[in-house]
Amino acid sequence: MYRVKQIDTSVNLAGFSRWLREQGVEHRITEEGEFQVLWLEHPDHAEPVLKALERFLSEPELREAVNYKSQSPVYRGGRWQPSPGHAPLVLGVIVFALLMAWVTGMGRNQVSTLLMMVDPQQFDWHTLSSRVYALRETLAGGQIWRLISPDFLHFSWTHIIFNSVMLWFLGSQVEWFDGKARLAGLFVFTSLVSNGLQYFVSGPLFGGLSGVVYGILGYCWLSQRRVPRFQFPPALVTFAVVWMVIGFTPLPEVLGLGRMANEAHLGGFIAGIALALVLPVRTERT
Repeated sequence: MYRVKQIDTSVNLAGFSRWLREQGVEHRITEEGEFQVLWLEHPDHAEPVLKALERFLSEPELREAVNYKSQSPVYRGGRWQPSPGHAPLVLGVIVFALLMAWVTGMGRNQVSTLLMMVDPQQFDWHTLSSRVYALRETLAGGQIWRLISPDFLHFSWTHIIFNSVMLWFLGSQVEWFDGKARLAGLFVFTSLVSNGLQYFVSGPLFGGLSGVVYGILGYCWLSQRRVPRFQFPPALVTFAVVWMVIGFTPLPEVLGLGRMANEAHLGGFIAGIALALVLPVRTERT
């Protein structure tokens, strides 16, 4: 083996060692007096390992994250893999959305109108002024749930499966690290913004959890830059933004995908970023 670094014994390298093993890097750590020595099987690994070690030693937040992931029950092999018990609130939202998909026949029966922002059969909604009037009358009648209920209206299994997978992957991390109250607040605020923007632009004929998913993605992306704790590929944000831009073009309809709730995506994403800017970051999980 090749001797590559000597570190004081006061530094706990257990988490870094586990991380190296997860990356497939053969290594060994030995003690020599007041120092511990890092050995590598292959010299080609020396440069990237030393760079990673430098970050591990100089960035306390990164060091805590690596040590946490090596011991946490929600990580397997360094990857985020929670069980339903780790994120019951997210699981409940997904189960309720699946139930509503069945009850509404994927948005094809009369029950669907109860989940829309306003009842499209009761009000005219083809102009902005008529939409404002319809919503005002609906809320005055006590139907407050309609501000959020479009989240649970889906129109195909592909639609709800994609939203559920993304919500579980991202939302479970927010619930675990930042708590149920933060996730609930994020859900309600992004719902209000995304559904409201979509309704005032196009009317009540829309639905889905996509606005919330975009909101949670925006929150995770910006909040992660302040305190690293979430796990998702950076390309996911790029893909989501590109797909949102494509949604404002005729391409989805040309491809037979139908019209997308583009304003809901945009509103949710902006709302999530806004919350990441103003809410304090929870630095530790109890």
